[in-house]
Amino acid sequence: MLSIRRAAFAASLLVLAAVPLPALAAEKAVIGAWGFDTATMDTSVRPGDDFFKYVNGTWIKNTTMPADKARYGAFDALRDKSEADVRATIEEIAKLQHEPGSAGQKVGDFYNAFLDVAAIEARGLEPARADLDAIAAAATIQDIAVLMARPGIPGGPVGMGVGLDSKNPDAYTIDVAQSGLGLPDRDYYLRDDAQFADIRTAYAAYIEQILTMADYPQPKESAAAILAVETAIATESWERARRRDPNATYNPMTRAELRAFAPDFPWDAAFEAMQLPASFERFVVNEKDAVQKLAAIFAATPVETWKAYLTFHYLDAYAGVLPKAYDDAAFAFASKISGQEEQRERWKRGIGAVNRTLGEAVGELYVARYFSPESKAEMLKLVENLRAAYKARIEALDWMGPETKTQALAKLAAFRVKIGYPDTWRDYSDLEVVAGDALGNMKRAAAYEWRRDLARLDKPTDKDEWFMSPQTVNAYYNPIFNEIVFPAAILQAPFFDLAADPAINYGAIGAVIGHEMGHGFDDQGAKFDATGNLRNWWTAEDEARFKERTKTLGEQYAAFEPLPGIHVNGELTMGENIGDLGGISVAHEAYMMSLNGAEAPVLDGFTGEQRFFLGYAQVWRSIQRDESLRNQILSDPHSPPMYRVNGVVPNVDDWYAAFGVEQDAKMFMAPEKRVRIW
Repeated sequence: MLSIRRAAFAASLLVLAAVPLPALAAEKAVIGAWGFDTATMDTSVRPGDDFFKYVNGTWIKNTTMPADKARYGAFDALRDKSEADVRATIEEIAKLQHEPGSAGQKVGDFYNAFLDVAAIEARGLEPARADLDAIAAAATIQDIAVLMARPGIPGGPVGMGVGLDSKNPDAYTIDVAQSGLGLPDRDYYLRDDAQFADIRTAYAAYIEQILTMADYPQPKESAAAILAVETAIATESWERARRRDPNATYNPMTRAELRAFAPDFPWDAAFEAMQLPASFERFVVNEKDAVQKLAAIFAATPVETWKAYLTFHYLDAYAGVLPKAYDDAAFAFASKISGQEEQRERWKRGIGAVNRTLGEAVGELYVARYFSPESKAEMLKLVENLRAAYKARIEALDWMGPETKTQALAKLAAFRVKIGYPDTWRDYSDLEVVAGDALGNMKRAAAYEWRRDLARLDKPTDKDEWFMSPQTVNAYYNPIFNEIVFPAAILQAPFFDLAADPAINYGAIGAVIGHEMGHGFDDQGAKFDATGNLRNWWTAEDEARFKERTKTLGEQYAAFEPLPGIHVNGELTMGENIGDLGGISVAHEAYMMSLNGAEAPVLDGFTGEQRFFLGYAQVWRSIQRDESLRNQILSDPHSPPMYRVNGVVPNVDDWYAAFGVEQDAKMFMAPEKRVRIW
């Protein structure tokens, strides 16, 4: 799941005709007889030896990786379903006649322009020509800063954007952060392993290929210069784990302080290009010393290198809406990172592009067709059941004192809950979409987003805004708004099914709800109070005990080595691991409370508690290519799926009891070594 610190903000009403499908009463579980298919299990594996394979082993053995995917599992299958549902909606819109400027016209024309590869091929680089010429005309470092600050043109080593103020949830800021890398993480530039050296070689070749196709002078030498400057950026950039700390990344400054702090960067030229109001003074520098050093790198790098850098990154960013040679080259290189064998079908990528650009326009129709009021009502009940369980567990903690408990309970009670979709739909009237202009539509979308950002800077934050569209299969916690958010698309089997056994729903979506609540109490989310302010509400003694537990959990995950020489980063994944452990623990408590002391029925030989854990492990079933796994370990705060099961359940006492796990089991962990936080 996603934990949000910074995001764009919301808008108002979208009017688009939609005919809701009639709500149907749930009669039969989507999966199996009660929400789980026992045929996917591998019962030759003992639950205590490898619970992930015990639950999912036969599915893993019998599932072939789709050629257009780097990972495939329960999440991905549900995303495929959401994608197909959205396609049906969009293609229906695209066939109709719409008033110019209407949401229907914009969705249809945007999607059709993306699919029209013949038109894209025929126009060549003409749609990009004005930007490429502007880059070629740059003569000074100020010119480069101006270009990097324009919406729709890739930035450089110092990135800027609108964010939420961690110490004033009612205000927006301009976040100033490290940026500028073309590879997924700094480790790809700095590690000596042969696999990373090979990727760097391939990256240089890809840069040269793109520049050659664009008739850029001295493409080989330019590619080497680009790789060199990105390596310098990587060297000075903070590691991802360090960037998780909201205190370390909260460094407020005025304009004058920013100029004095990093005088090598032409701030005023960039601000003017951004059309930032001269009166605006709220800036927050994220990676403080890194930004200072990157500003110096920016100034010391020749203008010619930055021109080559911008040309390459521009063509790379828009490769999907440029002629096929660019699109194919971009995928060929990306596949070396992901391991993906085939490019995704054009329509699938078109759906993704529309979702990113006009997400709520499509989302309004998606919700009307695919999300029932009954599902929303049941989810609201589940959330409140999880909140009650969390309350009971906090009250029973033996390691937390009463003063801190009072603050924790206040924060829990203040959680804002968003289910399914926004109450008010976003207004896209200021976004111009032109039929047959795929690249232009992308650029205009970037300009539209930035205009929205500028318009809100001196206004109170919009706490009704959603940072995911309803058709997104995901969920998130936003610490600054202290809210948990569950888009409609994730509220389907295997996560949530009105006809499934309650134990399955509690183990699946219940654990997701608990996970997102848990982000409010993970190692970083716990630094924000009930109002969303970055403030320490812990006593020193309780904070020390909390850190002792999280340190042990980090050490457990750091011992996992999914690929030779590449271990899970226990610090980078700490927040998600705490979310997983707290989520399953609280969801189990909520399930037991829901029984009101009654005994759950036995279904197909499985007790209610066993079904709870089966439901939990089912949602993490997946297979993954080695390249994708490597990239996830280095750049993703989530642990690989197998460890979201096998790294969690050995710390849960009730799992041992449910499956009779004894000391001879491979996953057995002595009670005194188990981590119990929430």
